[in-house]
Amino acid sequence: MKQLLSEEKVFKDPVHNYVHVQETIIWRLINTREFQRLRRIRQLGTSYLTFHGAEHSRFSHSLGVYEITRRIISQFERSGYKDWMPEESLLTLCAALLHDLGHGPFSHSIEEAFEMNHEDWTCRIILEDTEITAILKDVAEDFPQKVASVISKTYEHEIVVNLVSGPLDADRMDYLLRDAYYTGVNYGTIDIDRILRMLRPYHGRVVVKESGMHAIEDYLMSRYQMYWQVYFHPVTRSSEIILRQIFRRAKELFQNGYDFGFMIEPLKDLFRGEVTVEQYLLLDEAMIQTAFMQWTLEKDELLSDLCCRFIHRKLYKYVEIENLDSETIGEIRRSFAGAGLNAEYDLEIDFPTDLPYDVFRPGDAFDSKQILLLDRHDKLREISEVSDIVRSISGIHRGRYHLYFPQDKLHKALPLLPSSIAEIFAK
Repeated sequence: MKQLLSEEKVFKDPVHNYVHVQETIIWRLINTREFQRLRRIRQLGTSYLTFHGAEHSRFSHSLGVYEITRRIISQFERSGYKDWMPEESLLTLCAALLHDLGHGPFSHSIEEAFEMNHEDWTCRIILEDTEITAILKDVAEDFPQKVASVISKTYEHEIVVNLVSGPLDADRMDYLLRDAYYTGVNYGTIDIDRILRMLRPYHGRVVVKESGMHAIEDYLMSRYQMYWQVYFHPVTRSSEIILRQIFRRAKELFQNGYDFGFMIEPLKDLFRGEVTVEQYLLLDEAMIQTAFMQWTLEKDELLSDLCCRFIHRKLYKYVEIENLDSETIGEIRRSFAGAGLNAEYDLEIDFPTDLPYDVFRPGDAFDSKQILLLDRHDKLREISEVSDIVRSISGIHRGRYHLYFPQDKLHKALPLLPSSIAEIFAK
């Protein structure tokens, strides 16, 4: 049963104007140390090195996801839709608010470097001995497990999972709007009011009234453009590559018994792969950047150089190449080594791809990745069956190979490279 605050709390938000908090439990969750930690985790990782305004946090994004979810649920309840269960409202709001609780410093980059998953950490923070857990248990003893199951997508009622994690979830809608706002691009400015008005609970799924199809087309095109103009921006990819290389080199040195000039306990546990929830919660971007600044002075030249590049934004340059096979990659690496370069650290090959929309294929059952339109006869159709625009981008994998390298080092080594390899990097 919901317990309401004596007075509604309101956050001023640049994207949604206001974020409204009415439930006591939501207000208490926001004020936990685990949730406040998200103020110290950037939403877009290293994108601030490409778009100087991209300094917004996981905290503000999480509030935004909560607010969108609150608006959807309010609309469902006001309209009295029989396919929505009011008793699921608090669970859905809590899951929306807490969905990114487990993100670490620089988010996806640290996940790749240490083979971690932020959703797993989110569930651990919700289920283990934390302030979050204690507050959720005040609702019911099994309430933390229910919230965790929504985040892990195993909760029994798919419609609840749909709202937090699905093709038209509150998470995607907020990050498109928020990331567009803070990066200064226009691609993510979707008509969210129209989209929210067109959403319907129907037979355990969130579907879209057919008259709202054009707003959804715009949403899918916005997502496509944001991936290519912001999330896959080659300069951001360069900074992510250097970040991963720093973690990789530091971990190698640690495992080989290297005597660091600067080291702190949570990083030792991270390198050992033995991080507890308590230690994980100490990891934020301020701590990591402090370590990087200190490591610019390390005796290990490779670690020092990588940290200097990241801290001072001396990123790797890149060249684009249409086709690249394993034989050519091997030849490039051998040539780099022969010219005195570090074939493992002075060359990184990236091939970004995006699948804008998982198209429905005739004969397949409707799955959770597909956007379903509800027509005036209460019949469901998958959107690409109706929309030429969606059909045209369905299944598209776009991308070219990007070869990243330290330009200063390569410039000195160019005369020592075979002409066929040198030509690739001389573009």
